[in-house]
Amino acid sequence: MDQGKNNLRKVIFTGLWAAIIYIGIWLLRIPVPAPVGNPFIHFGNALTVLAVLFLGTRDGMIAGAIGLGGFDVLNGYAATSWLTVLEVVVLASVVGGLFKLFHDQDRPTWHIIVIGIAAGLTKIVTSYLVSIVEALMAGTAMKVAVVAAFVSLPATVINSISTAIIVPILYYILKRVFKSIRH
Repeated sequence: MDQGKNNLRKVIFTGLWAAIIYIGIWLLRIPVPAPVGNPFIHFGNALTVLAVLFLGTRDGMIAGAIGLGGFDVLNGYAATSWLTVLEVVVLASVVGGLFKLFHDQDRPTWHIIVIGIAAGLTKIVTSYLVSIVEALMAGTAMKVAVVAAFVSLPATVINSISTAIIVPILYYILKRVFKSIRH
């Protein structure tokens, strides 16, 4: 019975985080003009990182894939939602790997800051590659796709900087909240 309760709790929290990620994108969405895709500033990436930190790599990845991928499907980006899900897989793998590498029980602040920065840098790389794929899908030549993808990075850079700032702040706030709920 205890195992079933734990599995149900995991499913509920994964679904809750997926909804929080979706709402985090839906509430604040500032479009940024770009030659490739329709990038916008949002908090979905930071929330996905937090989901991985609190739920673990697999469940955080699932929450991010549902939240970010679901947003894409329901808001006019369905054709490229599979790329978003691939980005989530890479992001969750990097964040989860670093979190395991820093295996301390009482995580120093600098560990979470490093994870936030690494998540931001990972997102810049994956978004650049995704933009190249999107341009190629639209029939653009490779050289043009590479340049256009680079010029399309401003929204990603802003999202990455906000991720690096928001993750450490919210991690410690949420950690205290979850700790007080358990007791």
